[in-house]
Amino acid sequence: MKRRGDLTDSRLVSSAREFVFSSSDFERVRKLIYQHAGISLSPVKQDMVYSRLARRLRATGARSFSEYLDSLERDGGDEWERFVNSLTTNLTSFFREAHHFPILAEHLRKVSSKQSIRIWCSASSTGEEPYSIAMTVLETLGIPGKGGATVSIIASDLDTNVLEVAKKGVYPVDRVSKLSPDRLKRFFLKGTGSQDGLVAVRPEVRQLVEFKRINLLDSAYSIKGGLDVIFCRNVMIYFDKPTQYKILQKFHPLLNTDGLLFAGHSESFLHASDLFRSLGKTVYSLAGKGA
Repeated sequence: MKRRGDLTDSRLVSSAREFVFSSSDFERVRKLIYQHAGISLSPVKQDMVYSRLARRLRATGARSFSEYLDSLERDGGDEWERFVNSLTTNLTSFFREAHHFPILAEHLRKVSSKQSIRIWCSASSTGEEPYSIAMTVLETLGIPGKGGATVSIIASDLDTNVLEVAKKGVYPVDRVSKLSPDRLKRFFLKGTGSQDGLVAVRPEVRQLVEFKRINLLDSAYSIKGGLDVIFCRNVMIYFDKPTQYKILQKFHPLLNTDGLLFAGHSESFLHASDLFRSLGKTVYSLAGKGA
């Protein structure tokens, strides 16, 4: 039997917090976020979950995590979206994992004789990735549709908050500090007056991108097949292998036979070798197809 001074269970850990947050509450959150978003929360994320969901308790007036989760399961409504938004992580930057963009440019030149080129960025976050794709399109092909292929980029995310940021295309100037002066001049407008310290993505970049909410766990996606490229980078790490495989199964029929799938630097799809084969540098083609 533990002495009183030795007790370190979740009840006493929670006593210094605004809300009681027991181990069973945490396990319940893990189960719900897995069911609704496919995200496998690590057991070490308990503090992160508390800090993010405590805001939702305050906003809804819930007095405890159990009360909040009971209400969510009973009649969550729009709160399900806010619950998921609170627990998703959105780390991104312009031209992140820069080695992928020359490969994308080469592929764009390869398929440039087509009437239309279609790209899906399936984890767009606040927009830096799809706008980087659009800039690569403009650098490689010029203005799409002027004597060449038209290009459309569908950018999706589960989190509606980050999609609203992405649609605006306005960022603090430090978000573009690592871009070359040429890219800054060509693709961004510098804010003045009340907009000082901000930059806006130029209209010719924004018009290539259509933003929409898509949950990768959905049984079907609101995207037609015939895609030339799918970017799915740094999101699969939040899913377990069975969930990854189910998502890749849905990607497979959407990609053209000569299409490319881009993954994040720490992701590997070797467990889905019947669907996709590695071309190196975390780039994949359909299994049994050439590059």
